[in-house]
Amino acid sequence: MRQQWFDEARFGMFVHFGVYSGAARHEWVQNYERLTSEEYRVYVDHFDPDLFDARALARRAKATGMGYVVLTTKHHDGFCLWDSALTDYTSVAACGRDLVREYVDALRVEGLRVGLYHSLIDWHHPDFTVDGNHPRRGDEDERGRNDERDMGRYRAYLHGQVRELLSGYGDIDYLFFDFTYPAPSGGWEGKGPADWDAEGLLALCRELQPQMLVNDRLGIPGDFVTPEQYQPTAPLVVDGVPQVWEACQTINGSWGYHRDNHDQKSAVLLAQMLADSVSMDGNMLLNVGPDGRGSIAPRDEAVLAEIGEWMRLHRGAIVGAGHAAYPAPREGVYTRRGDRLYLHLFSWPLGFVHLERLAERVTYARLLNDGSWLKTSVTDPDQEATLMTPAGEAAGTLTVHLPVRRPDVLIPVIELTLAPGN
Repeated sequence: MRQQWFDEARFGMFVHFGVYSGAARHEWVQNYERLTSEEYRVYVDHFDPDLFDARALARRAKATGMGYVVLTTKHHDGFCLWDSALTDYTSVAACGRDLVREYVDALRVEGLRVGLYHSLIDWHHPDFTVDGNHPRRGDEDERGRNDERDMGRYRAYLHGQVRELLSGYGDIDYLFFDFTYPAPSGGWEGKGPADWDAEGLLALCRELQPQMLVNDRLGIPGDFVTPEQYQPTAPLVVDGVPQVWEACQTINGSWGYHRDNHDQKSAVLLAQMLADSVSMDGNMLLNVGPDGRGSIAPRDEAVLAEIGEWMRLHRGAIVGAGHAAYPAPREGVYTRRGDRLYLHLFSWPLGFVHLERLAERVTYARLLNDGSWLKTSVTDPDQEATLMTPAGEAAGTLTVHLPVRRPDVLIPVIELTLAPGN
C-alpha cells in the first residue's frame, strides 16, 4: 500500500537545481568540460539563489496538476542544498540558506508529496575514486591517486548524509537515488551496488522512513523503475509481474538550467507523453531546471501553464487513472478510472471515431473539456450500408460522432461511461 498515493498522483515535478544552474551549461558541465574543482569553484562562490521561492515552486507544481515534487538535494558535483554536518560544501555555507528545509516546508503547505533526489556519485569528495564518469578521468596521474582514495570512507559519508536527510526533515514520501554504472568505461572501472553498500543503504531507508518509496538505481530492486528520456510502448512487466514505473522526462533535454538550449518540447507533446504513460499504468516526472537565481525560466513557465490548464479540465483522465484493457483506436490512447474510460485523441478524425469491443458497453459519451454530449451508434453488420453511414467496422464496434471543429485544448478527451460489470 506504500505506493497507493504514487499510483493515484500519476504526475510529478522534478527540480534540478544547484551551482551548475549558474554555469547554465547543463548539470554535467563539470564532467563535459572536465573542470577541476578549482575551476568549478567559481560557480560555488557566486551561488546566489535570491529568486528561489519554494512556495512559488510548490504552487506552480500544484497548478500544473502535479501531486508530488522531487528536488535534487545533491547532484554529482557533490554540492549540497541542506545544512549537512559532514561537509561545508553546502548552500548554507555559500548563501546562508537551507534550501531543502524551505522546499519541504513549502510542499507540505500545498499538500504535495515530498520527494528527494540524492546522487550516489560525488566528484567533490576526496575519497570518491575516479572512474569513467569523473571529470578527472582524462588525467593519467589520477589512476595512481585512486590508490590513496578510500571508497569505504566515502560510503560512510554517503550513508551519513542520507541519514541526515531522512531524519531531519520529517516524513519523506519518495527518494530517487542516482545512479549505478557497473560496466567499465573508457578503460576505467564502473561502480556497482557494492560501492554504495546498496543493501545497507536501502535498509537504512526502510529503518528511517518505512513508508517511503525508493527507486531502482541503487543497482538492486526498489519500489519502482525509472525509464529516463524515453517512453515505454507497453505496460512494464518483468517475469510476468507488472512493474510500478515512472518515466522521468525533460522539457528540453537538459536537467539543469541550460540557457542556450532551446530544443523545447511543446505542451502538446508533453501532455501526450503524460497520457501515454498513464495509459500503460505509469507515472511521468517532468523536470524543470531553475536558472542561476533559482527562478523557473519563462519558457518553462509558459509550457507548465499550458499543461496546467489542460489538467484543470482533464484531471479525471489522469489522476487516479490507469491502463484500460480495451484496444485503443489508431487516433489515440485510453486511460481508465473506475467506470469511466477516457479516449485521448492525439489526432482528430473527421466526423467519427470507431471503438472496438465497446458496443452495448457504453451508456454515455461526452467531450471532457466542456462536458458536451456526443452521439454514439452501433452499425448493424447485417444492415446494408449507404453512402452516408460508416461501413466496414467489425461487429461490436461503437461509433462516436464528433464535431468537425477540434476542441481548442492540448488533447481532446472523450469520456465514456461504462455500464456496470465492464
